[in-house]
Amino acid sequence: MAEMSIADALKQAIQEEMRRDDTVFCLGEDVDIEGGMGGAFTVTKGLLEEFGPERVINTPIAEILISGVCVGAGITGMRPVADLQYGDFLFCMMDQLVNQAAKMCYMSGGTVHVPMVMRAPCGATNRGAQHAQSLESYFTHVPGLKVICPSTPYDAKGMMKQAIRDDNPVLVFEHKLLYGGTRKEKDAIKTSGEVPEEDYAIEFGKAAVRREGRDVTIVANLLMSYRAQEAARKLEEEGISCEVIDPRTLVPFDYDTVKASLKKTGRLLIVHEDHKNNGWGAQLAAHIAENHIYDLDAPIKIVAAYDTPVPFASPMENFVIPDTRRIADAARELVAE
Repeated sequence: MAEMSIADALKQAIQEEMRRDDTVFCLGEDVDIEGGMGGAFTVTKGLLEEFGPERVINTPIAEILISGVCVGAGITGMRPVADLQYGDFLFCMMDQLVNQAAKMCYMSGGTVHVPMVMRAPCGATNRGAQHAQSLESYFTHVPGLKVICPSTPYDAKGMMKQAIRDDNPVLVFEHKLLYGGTRKEKDAIKTSGEVPEEDYAIEFGKAAVRREGRDVTIVANLLMSYRAQEAARKLEEEGISCEVIDPRTLVPFDYDTVKASLKKTGRLLIVHEDHKNNGWGAQLAAHIAENHIYDLDAPIKIVAAYDTPVPFASPMENFVIPDTRRIADAARELVAE
């Protein structure tokens, strides 16, 4: 085992896959330039020196170009790994992602695959409305796309390897406050952890139970997984036991782990940084309401960002994004129902 940050775990996964398979290559804005950081968050730093400019390709500031190259390269047998400086820029490549990459396998009767990975830094970090969004829910709606959200170094490496090896397009949402590494974000959470040195990949559609409990099931991803665990620790002092589940992948989603937890707790709290209106939490709530075979002890609650663009001012951003207090208050209300 080796201790490392999420940024280093992602880099190691990409590096090992590039060594294993010469069809894997990286591209993006400033993925590695002399004196640069290795993309916006250091994940690709050093790859140029090992693999050269033919496999570590710096692109212009043109996201539509990046996605077009990925689709074309994937169709012809390559495995591109694209670095977006900010996940918000996914909107610049919607046609290639939604109408080309996602649908190509279906439209060709399964004869054409588009293996490609889009790495999308997400989350509010005092950068304003166009560089701070959590956009996972937009893409969970599109058949043909896989959506993953690693929140630990162990998950980051294993899930990135799985994404690169997958024959379908995969979007990897990486929260800016969880990267660690050499670039320190204000309010960043220390997420360094042990990562196996041997090769491994994590199957998509398998949630992780971060904390076991008996009174409330909390399902939370990325940064919210950490805030949910913090809330659970505080609630434990009050005699309220919370089970915290990190879905890790939103498409495919592990409903079975959530249902098994609900059979024990009878109460469901969903937490995400995405806006509440039509967020992925709404889909989970609808699925549970439609398919569960036992009555819950209280109505399902969702704690999410308020339905407003993410503010630039730090106090306003802190108000809009869910914090530990809001999560704990919602859990208390569920127990009191």
